[in-house]
Amino acid sequence: MKKIAELLVCFLHPIAVVLVWLNLIVRPELSGTAKIVWAVLALVPIVPFVYVLTGGELWESSSKPAVPRR
Repeated sequence: MKKIAELLVCFLHPIAVVLVWLNLIVRPELSGTAKIVWAVLALVPIVPFVYVLTGGELWESSSKPAVPRR
């Protein structure tokens, strides 16, 4: 199940980036600079970074104790 979630994140991020870019095109209230900043920030895959920084335990079940007991 964990691998399926990882693969889902890998495939959904590019789709999300394209949707953000399409949304930015039709937003008249944003300046050109703001649109460029949002377009660049959308490229950064935050969820995979958080996953790596948490040691791959982002989607682990919470039934395991955080600290092993002796």
